[in-house]
Amino acid sequence: MPELTWQKSSHCQEGNSCVHIATDPTGTIHLTESSDPTAAILSTTPSVFAALVRASKREASPSTPQGHAT
Repeated sequence: MPELTWQKSSHCQEGNSCVHIATDPTGTIHLTESSDPTAAILSTTPSVFAALVRASKREASPSTPQGHAT
């Protein structure tokens, strides 16, 4: 795997528990959590990551009925 350039989530407060994201030349998206002592990396495709973000946004909006995108 090539050297990855990690970016911290813009929703991360100061501290040790932040999500970091990077992409590689193939377009694969990599995620890791800064306080994980195992340094585990989750790798996924852009379309699966986009689905995760959409689902997370729906969960964060309690006034939006389930199954309806905003």
